[in-house]
Amino acid sequence: MLEREIEQKLKDGGAALVGFCEIDESPIKGQGNLKYAVSIAYKLSDAVLKTIEDRPSIMYFQHYRAVNARLDQLSLDVVKMIEDEGYNAFPIAASQSTNDDKSAYRGVFSHKKAAVLSGIGYIGKSCLLLTKEYGSKVRFATVLTDMQLISQRQKITGGCGSCTVCRDNCPAGAISGIEYAEGMSRDDFFDAAKCSDHMKSYKDIGRGAVCGICIKVCPKNKLR
Repeated sequence: MLEREIEQKLKDGGAALVGFCEIDESPIKGQGNLKYAVSIAYKLSDAVLKTIEDRPSIMYFQHYRAVNARLDQLSLDVVKMIEDEGYNAFPIAASQSTNDDKSAYRGVFSHKKAAVLSGIGYIGKSCLLLTKEYGSKVRFATVLTDMQLISQRQKITGGCGSCTVCRDNCPAGAISGIEYAEGMSRDDFFDAAKCSDHMKSYKDIGRGAVCGICIKVCPKNKLR
């Protein structure tokens, strides 16, 4: 079973969690056959996350970029494995450029969508993907393919309950505190524009710096 081979390859390369799923439609123009996905999660360092206080640290910024680069490399490894089997595969980068509508604050494809459908986790009030194993201490990449893949996990039904720690600590005021429900639009519970605008205030750390406070404060993350 190729799913097991892919998962083993990814975990040997450092991936924390791997999932497989079928998606409703391909986001790649002219390639509607890419309807299966490999979801790849890489765990962030607890020690680095501890350096985030009321703003991100340079160490977090560097770590975030390094994890993204590692995820992109793992994606390429999967693409090669799938292509060697005679199928098509399309890597979706860990940190994507926005699509044609720059005001939408959306990538070409949602990593969270693939992770949810794969049974890796659920979307929390912070708009982050939360896993049972690592909370939201994970970054994601995705590989789309026309090779049929069968999910190896049960879809997770969970939530944040009455917790509003991420909302109460969000410096951008982007988190509403509303519990996400399947089919809900992101705009119904999270303001991506506010989040993006606030992150521009960290230019002293580096171009493309991200906040990370919602990860640092989430009680499901249990920093060691």
